[in-house]
Parts: sequence; C-alpha cells; structure tokens
Amino acid sequence: MLQQLADFITFRLLNLQPGSHLAESVNFFFYDVPKIYLLLLIIVYLVSIIRTFLGQRRIRQILSHKKVFIGNILAAGLGIFTPFCTCSAIPLFIGMLEAGVPLGVTMSFLVASPMINEVALVLLWGLFGWQVAVIYVASGLLVAVVAGLLIGYWKMEQYVEPIVGRSNNNLANNEQKYSWPDRLSYATEYTRGIFSQIWWIILVGVGLGAFIHGYVPIGFMTTYAGKDNPLAVLLAVLIGVPLYSNAAGTIPVVQALMAKGLPLGTSLAFMMAVTALSLPEFIILRRILKLPLLLAFFGTVALGIVLIGYLFNYLFI
Repeated sequence: MLQQLADFITFRLLNLQPGSHLAESVNFFFYDVPKIYLLLLIIVYLVSIIRTFLGQRRIRQILSHKKVFIGNILAAGLGIFTPFCTCSAIPLFIGMLEAGVPLGVTMSFLVASPMINEVALVLLWGLFGWQVAVIYVASGLLVAVVAGLLIGYWKMEQYVEPIVGRSNNNLANNEQKYSWPDRLSYATEYTRGIFSQIWWIILVGVGLGAFIHGYVPIGFMTTYAGKDNPLAVLLAVLIGVPLYSNAAGTIPVVQALMAKGLPLGTSLAFMMAVTALSLPEFIILRRILKLPLLLAFFGTVALGIVLIGYLFNYLFI
C-alpha cells in the first residue's frame, strides 16, 4: 500500500517521468518516510508494552550472556531476521538501549540488521550462487560482531544522549505487575515523547538519502574503482557511505558493477558500505549518540568492511 501511495504521488499527482532521476528520488522519499514513521511508532510502542512485562532485568538476561561475544552473536543473528534498512533499524536499536541491553550488543544488531536479511540472501543466491550468498552473510556477521565487541570493550555508554532514558524511575524498569490501562498509557506517552523529538531528524535524513538515491554513480564506480586500482576497495567504501538504500535495493547495482568487471570483494565492500553506513543514518544517530561514540561506530564498521573487501579480492582473484 505504501508503494502504491508513493507511485500515485510521484507519477499521477506530480506527473514525473518514470525512470528519471527526480522520479526515483521522489518515489523513494514518499515510500520511505511513512514506512520509517510507521516502524518507529509500532516498534517503540510494542517494545514499551513488552518492557512493562519483562523489565530491564529479563531483557538483559536474554542478550547479556556471561560470555560477552555470545550476546553479540545473538544480536547480530537477530539482525538477519529483521529486514530493515539502516534508518528503519534505529527504532529497535533505541528500544534495546531503553531495555538496558549492553551498548556493544545493540551495536552488533544495528550493523547486522540493514546489512544482512533474508531478502538479500535469496536475491544473492539467485543472482550469484550460494557461495557468494554464504560469503556475504558470514562476512556481514563478522563485521557486526567485531564492531559490537570493540565498542563494548571501550566502555562508551557515557556517550549515549539523554534522549535514551535508562533511569530506574519509570514503569518499564519495575518488575511489578500492572494493569493493561497502565501499560497502554505508559506506551502511548513514551512513544509520543520519542517521536516528537526525532521525527524531523528522520525527515531530513531520508530526504537527503532520497536525493542521493536517485543519482547512484555506477559509471564513476566502474571508472575509478576497477580491478586495476589498488585503492579500489577503500574508494568503493568512500563512495558507498553517502548513498542510502537497503540490501535488496543495492543488489541490482552490485550486479551491474560486477558485470562491468568489479571484483567480488570491491562489490561486497560497496554493498556493505551502502547498507550499514550512510549519511542519513549518521544524521539520525547523531540525535541518539554523542560524536565520539558515533565516530567510533562508523570508523570500526568502515575498517572492517575495507579489510573484508581486500581479503575476498585476494581469495577470489
């Protein structure tokens, strides 16, 4: 229904030419903004209600394993089954932080959720074969787990903005039993508060992403990030970061790049950078995370993607 609405606005009301750069950008914007708003409202509301049953202690027990890396693996694995784009994963990321899940564990989820999902797995399998699909999933999980472990090791919880409440004075943090009217009232007020603070950030972020989305520089990629350039992987990541799309939307671009001669590692690095890192994500996360933590997150993930790109270019020459 959202896609039909976006098509109606783009091609009927605005009468834009299908296939044009402007039409692609406008259509992307009018599809993604309501989708993310709906996800934000629904997920935060449901997480709020669930938290009134579980409390922080129970949720922490699920993802906060005695062995630190187990929690990161579980969170990254959870990301595979949540087919969100980067910005769409942020509401659930907020919910995990609110529930008291360790920061490093939530970061593993935030990386894995947009980077890997079942839709991307099926498309990769169909277009490139099961070997490439398995390689992509394994490398994505590795980046997510290692990034989360490093951020958790650095103890950067103090760089989470106050918008993410972690106090012990609200309803969701108590272990008592409450009536359904109490639960619904709490969830409504909490969701309203979160939405009122970040709705415009999402609007600006998706607007920027939609503008860039309509002008993906495939020709530039094949010219300057080809197989003869030793800096190709690094360049592919730098080009991919400003772009914005989910994994399923990026796969056709990767297919075109590989068809024009880009190596597997360079193509996968580009795809990971587009899905796991983006300027819209940076803008939205800046409202939630302070700059040192945000830079640590982006830098760690970017470094992991670059290393994996070079590794697979070496293995699959």
